[in-house]
Amino acid sequence: MGNIIIGQSGGPTAAINASLAGAYCEGVKYPDTKVYGMIGGIKGLLDGKYIDLSEYLKTEKDIEILKQTPSSALGSCRYKLPDMAEDKAVYEKLFDLFAELDIKHFIYIGGNDSMDTVAKLSAYAKEINSDISFMGVPKTVDNDLAVTDHTPGFGSAAKYIATTVKEIICDSSVYDIKSITVIEIMGRNAGWLTAASALAKGEDCCGVDMIYLPERSFDLEKCVQKTKELLEKKNTVVIAVSEALRDKNGDYVANSGSVHAELDAFGHKIMSGMGQFLAKHLGKSLGVKARGIEINTPQRCAAHLLSKQDIDESFDAGAMAVAASKNNRTAEMAVIIRESDNPYSYRIETADIECCANLEKTIPQEWIINDGTYVSDEFIKYCRPLIYGEVTPILKDGLPIHMKLK
Repeated sequence: MGNIIIGQSGGPTAAINASLAGAYCEGVKYPDTKVYGMIGGIKGLLDGKYIDLSEYLKTEKDIEILKQTPSSALGSCRYKLPDMAEDKAVYEKLFDLFAELDIKHFIYIGGNDSMDTVAKLSAYAKEINSDISFMGVPKTVDNDLAVTDHTPGFGSAAKYIATTVKEIICDSSVYDIKSITVIEIMGRNAGWLTAASALAKGEDCCGVDMIYLPERSFDLEKCVQKTKELLEKKNTVVIAVSEALRDKNGDYVANSGSVHAELDAFGHKIMSGMGQFLAKHLGKSLGVKARGIEINTPQRCAAHLLSKQDIDESFDAGAMAVAASKNNRTAEMAVIIRESDNPYSYRIETADIECCANLEKTIPQEWIINDGTYVSDEFIKYCRPLIYGEVTPILKDGLPIHMKLK
């Protein structure tokens, strides 16, 4: 049956290692099969960096620790695999290594760009009549992968964001003074994470006052006016904004600082600064105390507040990719199919990688309401089941234990 190699790529999440655990546990079910891990994704593999995972994952407790470990335990990369026509030498080098390790199953855990890598390797394998299977496992806190109902990693990030927003609202309401708090949340072109701030609203929390998503153009002066009207009725206004809001011309609203930073390997701008920009503008325009809070990396690595639903689905997605590969499937990605909202249920299937790679799923326009300043009940119905359930952390000396694979 040959051996298995697993890699992780792109930005980390709090659940990505649950998919690694699922893939490993499924892989070791097969006799005489070694399960390798790439160190640093496909780029690390090109440099000859890999490990035998069985040397690190020896007990059930090791697996549980891995599932709860945030970020990419194998390391990651943002390496764009060249097109075959541009550089076949890269492909030849990789396939020589696959032959050396007797690799028949390649599993890559990642987002849009990582699925592009799976698609390219699958195409090359087909061209040279290789029998190696290439499978993708979805991962991204942004929840922007096509075909799958939602993406492993999103549920835990949404849970952390909603919890943090609740705590910020508690803090902002302490003093009897007029104030504005702007919370900047990740999301370049898709506002799923920012929309998750709406989950904070409940019997014990008034929720955020406005939510601005990249799916709609942002009007700065309308925001100022609406904030002014809100401050006439209440002391504190809390606004959630995506990191990369654009105006009606498509230009980034925060037209300074790191919004114009360098591009990554896939041509994406590294975003930040929207929260500080808007807070400063609102404070100056309305003459009140204003602060910007950028949640930044904690939203994608907060393993102390995992969604059990997310961890279970992430594990299952990894396991499905290996099982499908062993059944001679290739050029596919594991996808989550929602079967029911209430009670929530799902199943894992696979889909053609070409339907998943390099495509972005954004929030449906009909789910954005109140003149582009909030999200509908349909979004809440979609999102809330994904944050259910708690994972009891494995602790030592009062702190969580994390798996080190490198």
